[in-house]
Amino acid sequence: MTRIISGSVGGRRLATPPGDATRPTSDRVREALFSRLEHLDVLVGSRVLDLYAGSGALGLEALSRGAVQASLVDSDRGAAGIARTNARALGFADRVLVRAEPVERVLITGPASPDERVGLVFVDPPYDLADERLADVLALLVRHTWLAPDALVVVERSGRSAQPRWPAGLSASGERRYGETKVWFADAPGPDEVA
Repeated sequence: MTRIISGSVGGRRLATPPGDATRPTSDRVREALFSRLEHLDVLVGSRVLDLYAGSGALGLEALSRGAVQASLVDSDRGAAGIARTNARALGFADRVLVRAEPVERVLITGPASPDERVGLVFVDPPYDLADERLADVLALLVRHTWLAPDALVVVERSGRSAQPRWPAGLSASGERRYGETKVWFADAPGPDEVA
């Protein structure tokens, strides 16, 4: 069972896509991750981009804890439909945009305006996604100006994976291991660091 851990809709259950095509982030990992995000004070008032969203658990958890808007992206139409259903069931439909498209295609379009840049990005691809493709996705985030100043990017991978190759414009800022899952963090430059 997947559920929202805490916040305004804490304890509510989430539907998940059937089968093993998606790998939901475990409650234990989400609890530890969001504890860190709250400590870093990056949730309240943020705009969130959840890539490879599956059921939408990460983006919806962020909304429950004070984020103002979330875009959930998954190439699987069934998973995107479940994320949309979850957003409606939690009362977040007006604050969630769900896109059933390949992540790279969405990133290439860029945000519609500078006001739509995001302060928090979750990148939780299938564990078998090649390191090169992950590097391309991270580069697209920077190249197509998705990131607001001081944005935080969170990448979840198998504990056996190498650290992501961070493009210019993102600086590694830590990692955590939770059992078989590893989470990396990277910061975008703040307004004083942007040339």
